[in-house]
Amino acid sequence: MEFKHRSVLLNEAIDNLKIKSDGVYLDGTLGGGGHSYEIASRLGSGGRLVGIDQDGAAIEAAGERLSPFQDKVTIVRENYSNAKEVLKGLGIERVDGILLDLGVSSYQLDALERGFSYKYDTALDMRMDTRQELSARDIVNGYTEGELFGIIRDYGEDRFAKNIAKHIVRARQEKPIETTGELNEIIRAAIPAKMRQTGGHPSKRTFQAIRIACNRELDVLEDALEDLADCLNPGGRLCIITFHSLEDRIVKTAFRSWENPCICPPDFPVCVCGRKPKGKVVTRKPVLPGEEEMASNTRSKSAKLRVFEKD
Repeated sequence: MEFKHRSVLLNEAIDNLKIKSDGVYLDGTLGGGGHSYEIASRLGSGGRLVGIDQDGAAIEAAGERLSPFQDKVTIVRENYSNAKEVLKGLGIERVDGILLDLGVSSYQLDALERGFSYKYDTALDMRMDTRQELSARDIVNGYTEGELFGIIRDYGEDRFAKNIAKHIVRARQEKPIETTGELNEIIRAAIPAKMRQTGGHPSKRTFQAIRIACNRELDVLEDALEDLADCLNPGGRLCIITFHSLEDRIVKTAFRSWENPCICPPDFPVCVCGRKPKGKVVTRKPVLPGEEEMASNTRSKSAKLRVFEKD
């Protein structure tokens, strides 16, 4: 299947990176190379772009798309949480801009063999990095009822999380849950009939929750942010596009703490904790897609872009 993905908030992200022709940039979630193509096209002979992605299909697709810029672009299959080590291995200490697009690609959702989508009946998988051992099947069949409840409640924010977890455990006692179709039916049975007609597909939240847990998406984001900030040159910008309220909260909290790191009591006349700001938050409110983009690409509707600039 051809790797397809429509880059969300493309112009907004590129504008906020403030690209210099001789700058060095990192795309930590390369995907199909949409954002990277626009970055690379703005680089002169002294510019450089490093693209990272953990998905082998993305690496292959981006390599083809970015082939006109192969003298300026280096592509590495890795998780963005290891960006600092990747850059160091390439002899790069600091960069002038970093972009993260945390959304699942259209390819990942639509490729049957990847098992991300509730729209198809295929093997449960959901691994963004197919080299990883843990899959959605392992979570659904191996986690305790309490663990499943916590995942679906916290990552899916589904009010029927307790009942869904109970139905999953009951079903797997009869036989292992192997496919997305089987999981779909279990979730459907756990949600009251009158509630299935509202709020979109009944499996949407649970599938999202299991995918986040399978790929440790929130843990990876939280663990990576400090390193990413450290990789920026003065004046360099970190642009992050999120698609989930919990992701956005992690980014917003980190950016605010970098701008105002002081932990002294409010009544102290001067700061004594010694914590220095890393820079400033550029986006007081997140940048959202315009009506035209949301109409042409429904997957953009939950997207939010936040930007931080290093001192």
